[in-house]
Amino acid sequence: MKFSVDEQLKIISRGAVEIIPEEELKKKLERSVKENRPLRVKWGADPSAPDIHLGHTVPLRKLRQFQELGHEVYFLIGDFTAMIGDPTGKSETRKQLTREEVLRNAETYKQQIFKILDPAKTKIVFNSEWCSEMKFSDVLQLTSQYSVARMLERDDFAKRYKEGRSISIVEFMYPLIQGYDSVALKADIEVGGTEQKFNLLVGRDLQTAYGQEPQVILTVPIIEGTDGVQKMSKSLGNYIGVSETPKEIFGKVMSIPDSLITRYFELLTDVTLEKIREFENRMKKGENPRDFKVQLGQAIVGQLHSMKDAGEVLTEFERVFKEKGLPDNIPGYTIVQGERSIVDIVIAAGLVSSKSEMRRLIKQNAVSIDGEKITEEISLSGGKERIIKIGKRIFLKVK
Repeated sequence: MKFSVDEQLKIISRGAVEIIPEEELKKKLERSVKENRPLRVKWGADPSAPDIHLGHTVPLRKLRQFQELGHEVYFLIGDFTAMIGDPTGKSETRKQLTREEVLRNAETYKQQIFKILDPAKTKIVFNSEWCSEMKFSDVLQLTSQYSVARMLERDDFAKRYKEGRSISIVEFMYPLIQGYDSVALKADIEVGGTEQKFNLLVGRDLQTAYGQEPQVILTVPIIEGTDGVQKMSKSLGNYIGVSETPKEIFGKVMSIPDSLITRYFELLTDVTLEKIREFENRMKKGENPRDFKVQLGQAIVGQLHSMKDAGEVLTEFERVFKEKGLPDNIPGYTIVQGERSIVDIVIAAGLVSSKSEMRRLIKQNAVSIDGEKITEEISLSGGKERIIKIGKRIFLKVK
């Protein structure tokens, strides 16, 4: 191991909310250095949706740090647990996914995670490998390790039970299976979001019950989305997807509230904490936050794409937003015959995900035609070329 224990602790602790227990992590690292044996670090994700956004990259970046420190990273795809659906934070039983949906989403995960992780140092495992092989007697043994009372200590379960809402037995199985994953992998460390703390602790308990040394838990924050209020989520429309274009990623970063700048720098970039504190102090002294968002946007684009892309989006940004020009490459849409609603046009061009979202943007005065805001859904016909602008960064040429 080329890094000392203290150096590793400093790197690992950056951005962590809790390390449970920290003293055990130190002992594991000391043994790892002494025996020159890498630790087994686990993070699991259920492929319940096809896309990964920047919120997912917070734990992924922590895994990348462990890789750079010389440890083994296990990216666990919960193809078995995804068919149950994680009940964390849910007020009602989730719809179960089909095996086909899960596998389709899992394939996209395998492609997207390597924007962050080193593929040569990542072991991808599926928990169906051991869960599908379990006999009913194995399941009964697993369930005997936890009581209903312990399960009801979870806030979401407790709230639903108090309100008389349904809790299926299969939902009780979810934290048990997630915990058993740590047993199957003999995990030394498990990384997870703060909302996963209960499930991660179950893993510790089960490892002890099965005669293993319990894993150390490292929780990371849940980051806010581009609105600065709600957690980043595709369903809320406040996300930045890792597979989006450099232009789209940069534009969305430029739209975040100023209050998120230092938080995004700390959790989503490799900029040093000393430099981030410097940025924070300079903004407090009156420097324009936009200049720091530019650096943030370039750093994130550079990580997910390339530094060449980061330079190009900056050039485009300066031309469009500072010089009030138009982008070089505006996508086009041709009205073949008659009239079409602006909502249908934008959806057909693939620039907005749904009609309801487009109508919401119109109501929010975020849509203009040839520079003039529109306040209601209108129709366009062929003839004169029009430029539709949605928000600050989406353009469409209609003719």
